Amino acid sequence: MSQPSINSPKVFWKNPLAWLISFWEFSRPHTIVGTSLSVLALYLIALATVENSITFNNIEDLLIALIACLCGNVYIVGLNQLEDQEIDKINKPYLPLASGDFSLIQGRYIVSITGILALITSCLGSWWLGLTVAISLIIGTAYSLPPIRLKRFPLLAAFCIFTVRGIIVNLGLFLHFAYNFIGRSFWVPEVWILTGFVVIFTIAIAIFKDVPDLEGDKEYNITTFTILLGKKAIFKISCAIIIFCYLTMIAVGFLSIFSLNQGFLIISHAGLLTLLLWRSQKVNLDEKISIAQFYQFIWRLFFLEYLLFPIACLL
Repeated sequence: MSQPSINSPKVFWKNPLAWLISFWEFSRPHTIVGTSLSVLALYLIALATVENSITFNNIEDLLIALIACLCGNVYIVGLNQLEDQEIDKINKPYLPLASGDFSLIQGRYIVSITGILALITSCLGSWWLGLTVAISLIIGTAYSLPPIRLKRFPLLAAFCIFTVRGIIVNLGLFLHFAYNFIGRSFWVPEVWILTGFVVIFTIAIAIFKDVPDLEGDKEYNITTFTILLGKKAIFKISCAIIIFCYLTMIAVGFLSIFSLNQGFLIISHAGLLTLLLWRSQKVNLDEKISIAQFYQFIWRLFFLEYLLFPIACLL
């Protein structure tokens, strides 16, 4: 059963540093890193595609998109914590709402303010950015908030995650940057390649993310693929999906029809594939810490793609 919170809510003007540390945890740092890298990656791909140079104006486009997407990120993960406060006392007791570092009122203020800022800032960037952020917030709200609460249904929960992270963010951000750089929107094959990779990779993240949370999900009757299929099956499926992603990207590297550095693409993804195979052998599915560490490892692989693929485009 869940344990009562023992911490007192942090107050910004009394201890700014402690409050900021709690806010950083509230924002779920791994998602913040992923969002930041995705914005930067699409910016660089757009620059490489239109053969543009870095200027004050397009740096401003980058900053606006980054602020809007980060605010949207905090809104989505924060709303999820507001609705999962009791479950998180079992699964993630270190989170600010579960631990008592933030009160429910503080959480609601943060979520409301960041949601509003995301919408306002995105509309200042372009209508493509505004549409991207608005759709992401709608799906994020439907994922967590009753009575819809799509996270109750494994397929719909996974659909929400890979739709936002994989399709909406990648295509929407590229359209935003292309529109602002040259006054028109278009897609290029490289964007579709990255989008396809991220969509499939995000499926692995979406189904594996509930493995460390098995105990709390069972107690609160949250149906997940882990509960339906078991930890071992989900582990194998997630690894197989990521292996497929890397093999596909290596195959793309052998083709000469795309504006990508073939050698860099092949070598980098072969290296990551080898790393995944090695790291997967070290996971102990009977230890929650080992499972959680592997989940964070998957996120790091996800981060790396947003660094490696733009480099392959620029080279």
